[in-house]
Amino acid sequence: MSGFRTGGGLINRAHRMSFTFDGREYSGFAGDTLASALLASGETLFGRSFKYHRPRGVVTAGPEEPNALVEMRKGARREPNTKATVAELYDGLEASSQNRWPSLKHDVGAVTSLLAPFFVAGFYYKTFMWPASFWEKLYEPAIRRAAGLGHASDEPDPDRYEKAYAFCDVLVIGSGPAGLSAALCAGRSGARVILADEDFALGGRLNAERYEVDGIAGHKWAAGTVEELRSLPNVIVMPRTTVFGAYDGREFGLIERVADHMPVPLMHQPRQRLWRVVTKKAILASGSYERPIPFGGNDRPGVMMASAVRTYLNRYGVSPGRRVSVFTSSDDGWQTARDLLAAGVEVAAVIDARPKVSPALADFASREAIRRYIGSEVVATKGRQSLSAITVIDKTGINHEIAADCLAVSGGFNPNLYVTTHLGGRPKWSDVIHAFLPGTRPSHIEVAGAANGEFSLADAFRSGAAAGGKAASDLGFNTSAFELPKTSDDAVNLSPLWHVERSRQKAFVDFQHDVTVFDVGLAKQEGFRSVELLKRYTTLGMATDQGKISAVNGHAIMAALTGKPMEEVGTTVSRPPHTPVTLAAFAGPYRGKHFQPTRRAASHKWAENAGASFVEAGLWLRADMFARPQEKNWLETVSREVTAVRESVGFCDVSTLGKIDIKGSDAGEFLNRVYINGFGKLAVGKARYGMMLREDGFAFDDGTTARFAEDHFVMSTTTANAGPAMQHLEYCRQVLWPELDVQIVSVTEQWAQYAVAGPNARAVLERLFGNAWDVSNEALPFMGVRAFRWKELPARVFRISFSGELAYEIAVPTRYGEALAEAIMEAGRDWKIVPYGTEALGVMRIEKGHVAGPELNGQTTAADLGMGRMMSTKKDFIGRVLSGRPGMTDPDRPAVVGLKCVDPAQRLRAGAHFLMKGAEPTIENDEGYLTSAAYSPTLSRWIGLGLIRRGPERHGEIVRAYDPVRGGDIEVEICSPHQVDPEGTRLHV
Repeated sequence: MSGFRTGGGLINRAHRMSFTFDGREYSGFAGDTLASALLASGETLFGRSFKYHRPRGVVTAGPEEPNALVEMRKGARREPNTKATVAELYDGLEASSQNRWPSLKHDVGAVTSLLAPFFVAGFYYKTFMWPASFWEKLYEPAIRRAAGLGHASDEPDPDRYEKAYAFCDVLVIGSGPAGLSAALCAGRSGARVILADEDFALGGRLNAERYEVDGIAGHKWAAGTVEELRSLPNVIVMPRTTVFGAYDGREFGLIERVADHMPVPLMHQPRQRLWRVVTKKAILASGSYERPIPFGGNDRPGVMMASAVRTYLNRYGVSPGRRVSVFTSSDDGWQTARDLLAAGVEVAAVIDARPKVSPALADFASREAIRRYIGSEVVATKGRQSLSAITVIDKTGINHEIAADCLAVSGGFNPNLYVTTHLGGRPKWSDVIHAFLPGTRPSHIEVAGAANGEFSLADAFRSGAAAGGKAASDLGFNTSAFELPKTSDDAVNLSPLWHVERSRQKAFVDFQHDVTVFDVGLAKQEGFRSVELLKRYTTLGMATDQGKISAVNGHAIMAALTGKPMEEVGTTVSRPPHTPVTLAAFAGPYRGKHFQPTRRAASHKWAENAGASFVEAGLWLRADMFARPQEKNWLETVSREVTAVRESVGFCDVSTLGKIDIKGSDAGEFLNRVYINGFGKLAVGKARYGMMLREDGFAFDDGTTARFAEDHFVMSTTTANAGPAMQHLEYCRQVLWPELDVQIVSVTEQWAQYAVAGPNARAVLERLFGNAWDVSNEALPFMGVRAFRWKELPARVFRISFSGELAYEIAVPTRYGEALAEAIMEAGRDWKIVPYGTEALGVMRIEKGHVAGPELNGQTTAADLGMGRMMSTKKDFIGRVLSGRPGMTDPDRPAVVGLKCVDPAQRLRAGAHFLMKGAEPTIENDEGYLTSAAYSPTLSRWIGLGLIRRGPERHGEIVRAYDPVRGGDIEVEICSPHQVDPEGTRLHV
């Protein structure tokens, strides 16, 4: 047992809470974190390192923690890799250690420590290269089994997540002394201020230190300031909220942990809320991270940051040890000794690596009778799963062993400047504070306090107030003089110690990934000297903490090894998110059916009653077939539907096709520029097939567009591309050609539309519409359109066909769609009309050679699809220039052809690759592939469409359709895509 409760702290001792860790019951208080409660219970072992499974204890008290990672909760709410140092304690909390088996104290994986001499930096790159055949069989499976730390739940997340948006004048990031003074100064001016801090208790280090501010305890001053900020109507205070990233447009990403401090969120309460905040000014007051000193055995549980020890003492009323030593290279470490003594904790020794200390510190040590070693270093530690002693080498070279169960280490501080690098800023080295400062940064971001290298308390208040005042005044707000609070002094002198060279034990730089000083030296020796290469070769800074306390030490060691100054060596920069954000928060409410809400056509209920089965098409459910009880399989059903359409009449719901209304005096010119073929001279009352290209020249989407008036067109798109096509058109309208008089709106959901197809289609329409209008071929020829009123309803009819038969598409307002479906079926009763679904539609379009999604795959050109002659040479259109690139016009490109089995009894399957007869199945011999296949009841054989090299020139040639996955290797004949009614006579009758 090491840690224990002291008499102080800001926790609520009247509110005791129970929790479990690895199945064992513990207790803590409101205001504790999981780490502080476990330390108070005497626990020192929290986890195991990733690589060597070495025992690991708490190192810090904040989000930079590399070691104390636990799994929180059970079942569907299980969440791995939660930092115990920031996990707010609640009654009933369940946590367990990870990366160990069978238990934390007895971990079989620790045997890898014995192989540490072989697992040095670059081990993976050197070992898993040979023999090559072992990679898939042995190496990769073993690595994947070993990868990862915790275990995410396999069950669906039962909690809710929200997304929210906010706008403000000033966003203040961090609620320490700099952040509070910045928010107060800007808030009093009337500016709209958002103050966000990831902690559940605002105040930053004012809660963790024994400061006095304006004659009262620092934490009380912070609490009073927060209350004033909450009282201002123009200020929003957001605790438990991390600003995780800065983005373009002065936008910041925030994650608010609304209910993470509860076992289960309240009814209708989200667990987390993802905020997108757009601000005019931002002030980064995120403080700094204390850095460790790499020395022999510095990873042993009980070795902690000195500032973390003070945080546990002063905020949580916990001493991490009963006999504590301090190892420092700065004055700040001595403050930890002061606070330990004030809390009644024995200070075993203070080891200061500097050759001399200030008279004030020397007097303090003498007055308190502290055993001190000046100009000395810790070179080793002892203890199995917790610290029991340290070895100190003094300035004369003599070793001293000191009993201690906790060692507080202070190697200086690194400003937490993450937001300044998210938009491309580069940090700059400062020889004054021996750390990186914000360098180039966006003009709307100011930095204050320790994040800007101003470590003293007085400087934090001053710089925060200055930043807040400047932000408000720059935005036109009147700022009154801000009276800086009077504060106690705090010494910040530092002499950096990047690592202890005289250590014989392993000295760790990155605790979680077990990167040692030796590994950094090996990277230098093998040529990986750039900080970016060092990171990837050794995995330094690639753990869950992303190098928050390890990266600068590693880079400084490399600088010393290469003899380069730190400003030349530089440092890696971070990308958002700064701390982990759950994927569920990014998804928000948009998951499951809410991610892609299911849309049902107006005829859906009628189709259900008619025995339809459904398939997802884009965001819609479409009827794919209408099986009858006596039919044995899907093929029998689909063949019946196809035959009925070819021989009599059928009807199909095509409402899901995209429908876009285009109006304006320049609508025709707009379409001319969008489509590859001309639309400006399309006659009123006519429709035309058109194809759009992407800007890179590849086919994007196809469909028909009808002209109902000089300034009114209606475009149809494929179901899957309805949304992207609308976005594309809006981009063209707003960005490319804003001068055109044209407006567009999606009307897909406003109209129900049905295709009536087959030789008897006209007879059905005559029965359906009676004398409403003339349905003769002369009155409405192929590709004609008409708008009319039917039973007092607006209606449209299009004489277009996807099946290749005489066909019409009828549209009415959606609310009347089901009634129209019933009316069509009643009108077609004498001709035994059948409803048909997407499967039958697919068969008929393959029979007719109509391309669809499998051919419009984003890699085909208009020429590949047999539509090269449609591309106008008299006008410009999107994609025209790039479609003429040599690679796009290469005659060897795969082009669309029809395919049919040489043996009618054999089956074609989409995805089969084409090979010449007798050719080896290699990539070099690949001629193309089968994009679509179907059984044609009209031709009594399997047929298909495919893309094959020089396809149009090869009609009549026999090739192989090779399908090794499904065991297929059959001969097929290349033919015209139009295998049924190639002359198109059925369309025009």
